[in-house]
Amino acid sequence: MPTILDLEASGFGRGSYPIEIGFVEGRGLPFCSLIQPAPDWAHWDGEAEALHGISRDVLLRHGRPRDWVAQEMNRRLAGQTVYSDSWAYDYSWLAKLYDSVDLQPAFKLEDLRRLLSEDEASRFGALKQQIRTEVQLRRHRASADAKLLQMTLMRVKQPA
Repeated sequence: MPTILDLEASGFGRGSYPIEIGFVEGRGLPFCSLIQPAPDWAHWDGEAEALHGISRDVLLRHGRPRDWVAQEMNRRLAGQTVYSDSWAYDYSWLAKLYDSVDLQPAFKLEDLRRLLSEDEASRFGALKQQIRTEVQLRRHRASADAKLLQMTLMRVKQPA
């Protein structure tokens, strides 16, 4: 299985930034970290907070330094192609993280849809909801979402 990555952010609009990153490696090992915002990252959307359940106060108290997060991701993901289901958002947030610490990702981020046939893509969303219910996943957090995406990918690829 490929490594699947997910990010949670301060919002969806202009000025939003990554607040949590999680991924699940192909062999199932998870990684998750809150990210301390840069001093000029001020955007905060209450609706996004209600969705992921991470307050700005929790982020400031428990987030890890941005350079540590970027370096740890590079160490763990070096040379890999990593997949995301929200590529456009995740790519821009990942770029914002790496730009803020003057580093480049040592891995490539691709759209999860590249791994799916047209038929698999048409079934993916409903199957993801079914699996979310089966495993009783209630948290909308980065590593939990990455695991859900990986489980859905595994199941959609199984022969009928």
